[in-house]
Amino acid sequence: MNPRPVQETSVLPPGRDAPRRPPPRRPGGPQRRPSGPPPHRPAASRPPRRPDWRRRIGTTLGVVLFLVIGFAVYIDTTLDRVDALPSESDATSEGTNYLIVGSDSRAELTEEQRAELATGDPESELTDTIMLLHTGGGPSTLVSIPRDSMVDIPGHGRHKINSAYGRGESDGEGGGPGLLVRTVEGATGLEIDHYVQIGFTGFVSVVDAVGGVDLCVPEAIEDPKAALDIEAGCQTLDQATALGYVRTRATASSDFGRVERQRAFISALLSKVTSPATLLNPFRVVPLATGLSSAITVDDGTHVWHLAAFGLAMRGVSDGGVTTTVPVRDGVVNWDRDRALALFDALAVDEVPSGSALGP
Repeated sequence: MNPRPVQETSVLPPGRDAPRRPPPRRPGGPQRRPSGPPPHRPAASRPPRRPDWRRRIGTTLGVVLFLVIGFAVYIDTTLDRVDALPSESDATSEGTNYLIVGSDSRAELTEEQRAELATGDPESELTDTIMLLHTGGGPSTLVSIPRDSMVDIPGHGRHKINSAYGRGESDGEGGGPGLLVRTVEGATGLEIDHYVQIGFTGFVSVVDAVGGVDLCVPEAIEDPKAALDIEAGCQTLDQATALGYVRTRATASSDFGRVERQRAFISALLSKVTSPATLLNPFRVVPLATGLSSAITVDDGTHVWHLAAFGLAMRGVSDGGVTTTVPVRDGVVNWDRDRALALFDALAVDEVPSGSALGP
């Protein structure tokens, strides 16, 4: 019987233990996990998340729209309103008619402002400017009504039309706007839908808010009574120069030239007010809106959206609209009845007046 060969003993270096063998698996029994941390598994790679620009733009537009609507509502609540339109009117017409009134009231001007602007005493209650803006299916039409026109003033007889406002104020209860509207409706046969009045203070604040008005002046005018000294040519009119320009009568054409300058200036002013450079500039539109809300007076039924339509209609006057003065037959006192009737009859049915019906 041969002896079993002796197995050689492996000798490990000092400090090293022999590797341990995992215990044998027991059938049906729980398996023991090997000691130590679990093996590291690489995290699944995710694609980078792209920004949702549509959602961001939609949110931004929503916030801007909310702010615009909120600001418009605020401005609407601050408008100065008067009972200007009669509850019942015999006048009827198609389209929309705005009566634009420039009051020469100096009550809100300081003594220094009256001296700087050469406006005179604060007691005046006349309407310095009277215009009728018609808008409808065709081009906008802007009609100047000469302030010295002799018309029938309800309850007061026949007088100059610019005295209707003051006579209504004297009747009590702030009836100036209402009497003026009834006078214009009786003289023209047109129903007035909106009443817009602005005084010296408001005029100055609006011109200042838009940074002046660009206008081409056809002739040089010097008028110390209106604090005006202006050269001919295209230029930017500041508040004092603008006010003097629309008030002066120191030209050969006197009142006719005056109403022409008023129409040209107001069209240029509202064209700048409604321009993108103004409406998209918060540093311009905010002071403009707040200044307008405190400077103008409107009837009870006029709101911000009506004023926006008014501004666009006035812009339309500059872009192919019709500008004219009521035809007169002797100076600026008595109207040319037949031509004036043709002018207002055309507007009543929302038609463009013919050339023969237009005044100077």
